[in-house]
Amino acid sequence: MLTRLRSSDRAERLASSRRNGNGMPLALASADIAVDVNRLGIKYDLRFTKKTKLRTSFAHLLRRERGDKTFWALRNVTFQLHRGESLGVIGPNGSGKSTMLLVLAGIITPSEGVVAVKGHISTLLSLQAGFDMDLSGRENILLAGALMGIDHKTMMAIQSDVIDFADIGAFIDAPLKTYSSGMRARLGFAIATAVDPDILLLDEVLQTGDEVFREKSRQRIIEVLKAAKAVVLVTHDMTWVTEFCTRAILLEHGHVVADGDPHEVVRTHMEHSADRKRERQEMLEKMRRGEIDIYTRKPKKEKEPVVSGKR
Repeated sequence: MLTRLRSSDRAERLASSRRNGNGMPLALASADIAVDVNRLGIKYDLRFTKKTKLRTSFAHLLRRERGDKTFWALRNVTFQLHRGESLGVIGPNGSGKSTMLLVLAGIITPSEGVVAVKGHISTLLSLQAGFDMDLSGRENILLAGALMGIDHKTMMAIQSDVIDFADIGAFIDAPLKTYSSGMRARLGFAIATAVDPDILLLDEVLQTGDEVFREKSRQRIIEVLKAAKAVVLVTHDMTWVTEFCTRAILLEHGHVVADGDPHEVVRTHMEHSADRKRERQEMLEKMRRGEIDIYTRKPKKEKEPVVSGKR
């Protein structure tokens, strides 16, 4: 079943049933809940970025520039993830998908709202996250375990399983800088799923183009779900969502606009994408005809006719 949520009620409907008598959110009230997100918001200050110079920052403060200089990457995001669920998070670029995954991983602190996570989290957020390009694949397995807080003996015990699953041959003893992106994806996925995670977070890392490895990954995810674990997958590959996910969420402009059956959520996403493409094409046509200003993207004002004669 697909739930379409308006901006006015998308958080309230899902959050109202999870508050105590004082109106406070209940953190993981049910034993089968792996993740509980309540009114999550992530706000960025556009005035202070990595490229912002100290001189520019002081100039902005002295001028006391008016207008809102903040950007909400996520706002009023509320959902629960149960054990045994595989959640696909989809949406256009800039909708907040990867930001939400970073929050669940504990890398970003919420600006508002509550995020409660129960269990050990294993993340694969980037093909190079946590990897040292100068170390071999075998050495990076141990490094990844250390970064995830897993003791050395455990990683040594599962190392052979990781190597077998990655199936990259003699490259396992070569520096990672010699690997292709697909080989790094194999190794990263093998590590992330071999440590028996309670919650597995994946972000656009499984598109290797290798059908054999794709099937192995699918079987591994099924094993994780059968063990009453939880999976969150952020991807632009709609096939992954419909094949491997039991549920999907559609994010747009930092808000949850649809939550439910993966096929229906994907259909909604495709419809919205087609609408946006049509709108862009119409705007480009109007720009070519001179009806819309290229810089402001607003309709041009008609010039007033010049009246000749005496003033």
